[in-house]
Amino acid sequence: MRCILLILTASAIAFGQKYTGPRPPKPDVLYLVHADNLIPTEVTEAKPETKKNEIMYSIPGTTSPARTPLAEPIFIIEADKIQPQSLEMYKVEVKNGHREVTMTLRRTRGGPRPVRISVTHLDGKLYKIEADEEIENGEYALSPNGSNTVFCFEVY
Repeated sequence: MRCILLILTASAIAFGQKYTGPRPPKPDVLYLVHADNLIPTEVTEAKPETKKNEIMYSIPGTTSPARTPLAEPIFIIEADKIQPQSLEMYKVEVKNGHREVTMTLRRTRGGPRPVRISVTHLDGKLYKIEADEEIENGEYALSPNGSNTVFCFEVY
């Protein structure tokens, strides 16, 4: 009985804690978390181009100004219009002076695989997004499913 009471008390304390870390200055922008510092990701639009059974999304520029040395980056967002659960992360390739990712239109085994991420509700409209796997150095983009808005960053 004592054990059950202890577990219930610990659970209540863990779930009752309020987030006290840094808060994003703007809503609907993903920020890289570096200790107590928030680094805004590069927010831009990916331009789609359809070819046969593929859509190639092109992002201007070869590198993102938002950079992190972390192989499992953590982001924070104050979600107003964006649904954090709809975010997907992809590694993008640098080609011909821009970044791109090509998606297949058919349900085939080709095409890029999204990086596994987890979304945790922190407080109110505040969410934490984490890569659930180590990612290699390179350029990456997070985007809400069904949107051309991308949040770009580089792992170095």
